[in-house]
Amino acid sequence: MLRRRAPQNDYGRGGYPQPRRRSNLKVTLLIGLIVAAFSVFKYFSSSQQNPITRETQYLSLTAEQEVAIGLQSAPQMAQQHGGLHPDQRAQELVDAVGARLVNNSIARRSGYPYDFHLLADNRVINAFALPGGQVFITAALFEQLENEDQLAGVLGHEIGHVIHRHGAERLHKMELTKGLTGAAVVASGDYNTAQAAQMIGNLINMKYGRDQELESDDFGVRLMIEAGYDPNELIGVMDILEKAGGPNRQPEFQSTHPSPENRRGEIKRAIDKYGN
Repeated sequence: MLRRRAPQNDYGRGGYPQPRRRSNLKVTLLIGLIVAAFSVFKYFSSSQQNPITRETQYLSLTAEQEVAIGLQSAPQMAQQHGGLHPDQRAQELVDAVGARLVNNSIARRSGYPYDFHLLADNRVINAFALPGGQVFITAALFEQLENEDQLAGVLGHEIGHVIHRHGAERLHKMELTKGLTGAAVVASGDYNTAQAAQMIGNLINMKYGRDQELESDDFGVRLMIEAGYDPNELIGVMDILEKAGGPNRQPEFQSTHPSPENRRGEIKRAIDKYGN
């Protein structure tokens, strides 16, 4: 008579796990550690020195690749904001202020082919820069500005993002976060752990974004002073942004931008630093 074999599982008498389960956990943990180590190695092995700021940065894009990405993405970004503004005189003012900032400051040594775009969007108060020198300001923000110096403050801030290569830095750091999140999934096999790791990664990247904003405020003040603009007018831009944010503004740790109050303090310190 044939005897039916008892189904095999990973548990012996008393419900204790057998060595095979422990072995599998060790293997997945080891693989996760290898993935994490490779991601960290890849991040820190891609370093370049910024020719303007002289800082060592971790990024994988070359300056030429940044320019190509910016030029390729510019039409799409304009389309998302209703296209370019039809007022040619307003566009000429934006071009003139941008050119003055670049040609009369250290920014001219960066070699980026700057283009300044006034967008038709009259609802979203915003300005931003793509890697490689494509700079945008919406009509909603442009129309709130009180003078040419405030426009110079906005554009100088965005030029600061380009020169500091913040876009390339952000992309490289997001690659690291993605790699570490994947390592956590492999090591734990738990989706909840993956969600937690992703949330932590997002908060890290948000903080990184706020640091970039303060760095660009600082550099924007420098460009304004070198180009002959009044840097104190950048504080007035903060007043506009604060008013636009309203009373229900997100807590700073949940936002990619520092609060206008904190930015005012940093701007005043930059004025003292570069004005002397």
